[in-house]
Amino acid sequence: MLINTAPKIRSSEITPKAAFLNRRALLAGTAGAIAGAAVPRQAVALDYVKAEGEPPAPLTAFEEITSYNNFYEFGLRKEDPKRYAGELTTDPWSVKIDGMVGRPGDYALEDLLKPSVLEERVYRFRCVEAWAMVVPWIGIPLADVIARAEPQSSAKYVAFETLVRPEEMRGQRGFQSLEWPYREGLRLDEAMNPLTILANGLYGEELPNQNGAPLRLVVPWKYGFKSIKSIVRITLTDRQPPTTWNMTAASEYGFYSNVNPEVDHPRWSQAKERVVGSGLFAGKQDTLLFNGYADEVGSLYAGMDLHKNF
Repeated sequence: MLINTAPKIRSSEITPKAAFLNRRALLAGTAGAIAGAAVPRQAVALDYVKAEGEPPAPLTAFEEITSYNNFYEFGLRKEDPKRYAGELTTDPWSVKIDGMVGRPGDYALEDLLKPSVLEERVYRFRCVEAWAMVVPWIGIPLADVIARAEPQSSAKYVAFETLVRPEEMRGQRGFQSLEWPYREGLRLDEAMNPLTILANGLYGEELPNQNGAPLRLVVPWKYGFKSIKSIVRITLTDRQPPTTWNMTAASEYGFYSNVNPEVDHPRWSQAKERVVGSGLFAGKQDTLLFNGYADEVGSLYAGMDLHKNF
């Protein structure tokens, strides 16, 4: 993983979400009054079922979640996705589902989402770079989509691909930090786990481009790079699919990439994590096995050597 740092944002500088949205609406109105000025993309509220119970930890501020990102298709710095992802066209959007399924096809995003009820899922998010957030995602279970595609009994894995559109994704042109398209994969039982979702929103609104609009994967017990963004293809297969970071540095990024405080990255410890937005003098907190979701997913790896299958 390429390590880049952005200017530190103090907690005191984080704008509450309501104030931020009011400011954005004001800016949109002002921009509209200026001939020829670009009007910011309007946030669209989603109709969804709210999450029940208490969140696992205080929510990370909207501005932090949408301004501190790894999305190398738009640049290598943390602030690049927010700065440049507005160039991406996300409507219309379709996702190809193919491979070992009974109903392959190219599905419009609306058709992919509509049969399911959008749900809020408040999940811990843990980057392999040892920083963490808590994000209120909106999405649908990936299991719903796979079931509707009618997977064949011999299918064992699910492969995912991100859009390749260099004219709108500046990180895909010029210097190539990674091989495109960005690829990820899960075992089929991981994909069918109830925690795994396809997200199209956060904080009650459509997903901002810099966070993977219009559709991204969220697998909360794995390091964040497994949660592939701007998905255009889902393929069921009987072979473990190639994945971008594993292809780039296999000794550093395993296929599973489950959050595990006992398996360090070769170049840094995973025992502790920095909570984004916690303040300059806040200490690091302990990393939890499977990012705190061991009760829900630990059985998926029963008997597996997690040091070997990292």
